[in-house]
Amino acid sequence: MFSISKDTPAYYITSVTNKRLPVFQKAKMKDLVCSALNEARTSAGLLLFAYVIMPDHFHLLLGTERKPSECLRYVNGISSHRVIEFLKEGGYDSSLEKLRHQQGRNRYRYSLWDHHPNLKSITDEDVFIQKANYIHQNPVRAGLVEDAKTYRWSSIRCWLKCMEENEPLLMDVSEIRWHSRKA
Repeated sequence: MFSISKDTPAYYITSVTNKRLPVFQKAKMKDLVCSALNEARTSAGLLLFAYVIMPDHFHLLLGTERKPSECLRYVNGISSHRVIEFLKEGGYDSSLEKLRHQQGRNRYRYSLWDHHPNLKSITDEDVFIQKANYIHQNPVRAGLVEDAKTYRWSSIRCWLKCMEENEPLLMDVSEIRWHSRKA
């Protein structure tokens, strides 16, 4: 069980695409990112509590014993690798060109993510719930849907316990040991 506290913070991550390009406009790309996030969860032993995939960014709430930099490396690294490989294999040269950057010492030609990811430690359950609500309402605020439950690439249905048969990504909310509230 994961307990949200000063000793075991949850992490609120926002990763924005390079130049805010709407890389995740199409369903296939959002599904690809969900698959990559699930792979990162499994590879790094992360607990994924909430998420939303927007056209040019995503938000996550996760729990782990790993350092924040390691979480980012798994989450952004795997998702970046999967998306860029998909674009290469599919011959999406114009999309790749938009992600091209000057090749540095790491030999990468393309950069999916802005190099300033936002990661905040969450040590309070009330703040955690506020962040989860913010994540779930993001598609509504952006005008993508009128009802958050209808946005496919969000964890809101997991939180409301009304999951669809083919949810793109399942959550680990049941792994949270709540001190002051029940989910």
